Amino acid sequence: MSEPRTRRHFLSALGAVAGGAAVYDAMRTMGHAAESDFTSVPSLSKPAKGASVVILGAGLAGLVSAYELTKAGYRVTILEYQKRAGGRNISVRGGDTLVEMGSAPQKIGFAPGNYINPGPWRIPYHHAGVLHYCRTLGVPLEAFVETNYNAYLHSSTHFGGKPQRYRDIAVDYAGYTSELLAKSVNRKALDAELSAGEQRDLLDAVRGVGLLNGSDRYEAGESVAFSRGYAKQPGAGVDGAPVPSALLPRSEVLGSGLWQWLAFNQTYEMQTTMFQPVGGMDQIGKAFLPHVGHLIQLGAQVSAVHQDEHGVEILYGTGKEYAEKRSLKADYCICTIPLPVLDQLEVQVSDDLKAAIGSISYHSSVKIGLEFKRRFWEQDDAIFGGISFTDQTISQISYPSHGYQSDGPATLLGGYVFGEAAMYLAGMTPEERVKLALKEGQAIHPNYQAEFSNGMALAWSRVPWTLGCCSNWSDEARQAHYKNLVRMDRRVVLAGEHASYVGCWQEGAVLSALSAIQQVNGQAHA
Repeated sequence: MSEPRTRRHFLSALGAVAGGAAVYDAMRTMGHAAESDFTSVPSLSKPAKGASVVILGAGLAGLVSAYELTKAGYRVTILEYQKRAGGRNISVRGGDTLVEMGSAPQKIGFAPGNYINPGPWRIPYHHAGVLHYCRTLGVPLEAFVETNYNAYLHSSTHFGGKPQRYRDIAVDYAGYTSELLAKSVNRKALDAELSAGEQRDLLDAVRGVGLLNGSDRYEAGESVAFSRGYAKQPGAGVDGAPVPSALLPRSEVLGSGLWQWLAFNQTYEMQTTMFQPVGGMDQIGKAFLPHVGHLIQLGAQVSAVHQDEHGVEILYGTGKEYAEKRSLKADYCICTIPLPVLDQLEVQVSDDLKAAIGSISYHSSVKIGLEFKRRFWEQDDAIFGGISFTDQTISQISYPSHGYQSDGPATLLGGYVFGEAAMYLAGMTPEERVKLALKEGQAIHPNYQAEFSNGMALAWSRVPWTLGCCSNWSDEARQAHYKNLVRMDRRVVLAGEHASYVGCWQEGAVLSALSAIQQVNGQAHA
C-alpha cells in the first residue's frame, strides 16, 4: 500500500514552502492553532443559595471546572462513563487494559516503570493554562525533546531507502539552497527585487547560514563539519585529527522531501521548550483527584440531558452494563462529552446548539507503543529523545525523554498517525498495527525486530467514549457554529478542547472549562 498523506505531512510541506504564517492559517482552518490567551483563573462569586452543577465527563475540562467551582462554593457532581478519571489525559502501564470497539481487550505487558501516553504527550511552553495547573497542583515537569539533530529522517524512495541523520539533511539543505540563492544574487537575477545594499546583506546572510566557502559554494570541509559532523571524530594522539563528513547529493536532498520535517519542528506548536509530566501525562489528571475525586461517580453512562427554566435533569445508567437507571437534578450542567458521542444522546437544547454538535467531525488518530529489551537507540545510535520521521505509514518514531542510559527494557512511540493513514490502521487489529510498526521501523533501526519485547496500539476512532482523537473544525464550521457551541444554552454549557480555538490540545480543554464556569457563575448571579 502506498503511504497515505497525513495532515502533518501537509503542514510540514506547507511550512517549508510558504512559511509559518501559512502554516498557522492552515492549522486554524483545521481547528488546531495552538496559542493560548490564558492569563489567570477567573474570579468566581459564591452563589447565594449554594447552586448545584452537574459535570458530564471527568476529563481535564471537567476536572478544571469542578476544581474552580467547588472553591467558589458551588455543589458539584461529576458523572464519568469510564472506571477512571482523566479522559484522554491517559498513560498506559503494565497490567492496564485498553478497549476498542470490535477488538478484544488489550492487556498491556510493559515492564514496571514503563509507560506510553496514547493521548496527549507533550505541553508547549505557551500553553499557560495547563502549566498553571501543573504548578498549582504540584505536578513536576521535565523537558520533552522535540527536535534531535541525531535522530533520523527516512525516505523509502531516496538514499537507497537508508535513513539519514536529521543533522545531515538540515545542514545540507541549508547549504545547497544558500548556494543557489548566492548564485542568483551574483548573476544579478534579483536586481529587480533587491537594492545593492540588500544584495550585499543577503549574500552575507546566506554565506553564514549555508556555510559557503570563498567561492560561494557549499562543499565539504572544516567549516561545514563544524555543524554537520565528522566522518572520523576528533580524537587525541597521533591519529587524533578529524575527517570532515561527506555531503549528501543535492538532488537527493531536495528530491527526497525530507526537508519538510525541518519546517515541522519550526511551527509554533512544536517549538521548544516543550514539557511532559514526570511519570506520565496522566499525572495531571491524578493531581486533581485529592481535591475533586470524591465528587466523581465513575461508571455512569449518560443517556439524556433535560432542562427547563428551573434546572437540569441527567438520565444515566450504572452497574453491570449500565442497567441501573438513575437521574440527577442540578441547577446547571457543564457537558464535556466528546461531540460524536453527545450527538447520539437525547439532549434537550436549542436547534442551533444541536446543529453545532452534529456538524463537527473528529480526527482519526492512531498511536503505537513498543517496548524493547534495551535502549538500543541510545546505546547504538546515540539518540537521546527527539523524533525520527519517515514517509511510511507510521509517520514517526518518538524516543523517550526520560530515563536516559538506564538499563533494562524501555518504551518508545513506534507510530503516530493522523488522517487517511490512521483510518487504514484503524481497520486493523491492535496486533496487526504493532506488526506493521515493527516492519516499518526496521527500515530505520535494523535491530528493531530482534530487540522487541511487546507492544500496544490504540485507534481513537474506535474508542467508545470519544469516537475520535479530537475535533476537526473547518473555517466554514467555525463561522456557522462555533459561537452557538460555546454559548450557554439556558442551563447547559459545553466544554472540552472542541469548545476552543486550541483544538486537539489539553490547553483547549482548560480554556473551555474556564469559559464555561464563568458563564455558569454569571447566570447564577444574574
